[in-house]
Amino acid sequence: MFKPNVNIKNILWDFDGVIMDSMAVRDRGFEIVLKEHSKEEIEKLMAFHRANGGLSRYMKFRYFFNEIKKEQISDEEIRIFASKFSEIMLENLVNPVLLIDDALNFIQRKHQLYNMHVVSGSDQEELRHICKKVNISTFFHSIYGSPTPKKLLVKEVLKNNNYKNSETILIGDSINDYEAAVENGITFFGYNNIKLKEDGKNYIESFSV
Repeated sequence: MFKPNVNIKNILWDFDGVIMDSMAVRDRGFEIVLKEHSKEEIEKLMAFHRANGGLSRYMKFRYFFNEIKKEQISDEEIRIFASKFSEIMLENLVNPVLLIDDALNFIQRKHQLYNMHVVSGSDQEELRHICKKVNISTFFHSIYGSPTPKKLLVKEVLKNNNYKNSETILIGDSINDYEAAVENGITFFGYNNIKLKEDGKNYIESFSV
């Protein structure tokens, strides 16, 4: 069973792959939005997307055009792609069946013992809508997402709530989550991504076992 250090008072959660098993839906979202581009190009984006789960869709669309297609793209064009992506997410992710029971049970049992917040690479308004629809919003003091980068989101949560770094942890499933924790001087715990364990990161096998 996962038992944080007795000094820990605050838990920051990533969302996709940690609280909700949404990665397959998000994979499909990129494929649909970019369907007019080549399969090879989309596969390169999917590799980048899966390796950088903590990055926002805005950064991923920019990477697709700048680095894969070697084309320039305006902020407005990125917003259009992100909006189309969001429509697909709102249609397919408002489903409590996708919640990860292991993490959800811990959150339900412990949310009054810790100050819990969501810091995600997903779009903020979309994320708040999804959390409300699947009835988990009340477990968190705040729910933050993109387009603000995760490193800044973590910084803002610490500052706005006067949290001590030594009393705060971040739980995530990607190297970007780890980097956000390190950048802000808080402890990171990996979850639901065995590669993080293989890389020597603090790792949660299960919240209940």
